[in-house]
Amino acid sequence: MNGKNRNSIKIGQLVDVVLKADQRSGKLTRGTVAKILTNSSSHPHGIKVMLADGKVGRVQFCLQS
Repeated sequence: MNGKNRNSIKIGQLVDVVLKADQRSGKLTRGTVAKILTNSSSHPHGIKVMLADGKVGRVQFCLQS
């Protein structure tokens, strides 16, 4: 599942995100969603979330339902 729709992302879900520093390389970081930061229902670059370890990035893939 892609991370462009807010309703497909839940707190506690395992996701792959692109951190701001990794946007050029496209390197993915895996983590658990602690907080959903984007308020709109969708975003073309992915919904912005905060992971449990405090890192912030845009969701590229949702790994759990």
